[in-house]
Amino acid sequence: MKYLMFVCTDTAPDTDPAPEPDIHRWVAENDSRGRRLTGDVLAPVSAATTVRVRNGELLLSDGPFAETKEVIVGFDLLDCADLDEAVEVARAHPMARQGRLELRPLAALPDQPPA
Repeated sequence: MKYLMFVCTDTAPDTDPAPEPDIHRWVAENDSRGRRLTGDVLAPVSAATTVRVRNGELLLSDGPFAETKEVIVGFDLLDCADLDEAVEVARAHPMARQGRLELRPLAALPDQPPA
């Protein structure tokens, strides 16, 4: 099953003094096991453009539409057997301690086979 993992900042990071996991090791391990299909870091929110169409009119605005303190800073596309495996993969990601990770399964469009 495929999951999109949003990598987000958080206003309340972990205070555990133990060393954080190494992101390069996390990427290498999950790439080698075929659990991470792709991923990347996003440019800052200041580089974002929000696109909407209302009544046929194109509306563009700088930055994200919603003002929040937490922002999405990256993503990973995971291929895991189930949610339990995806949670274990996310748990080992460094941002699980300094930020937060949102796992969302990919859903098939109507009349399309599952991802």
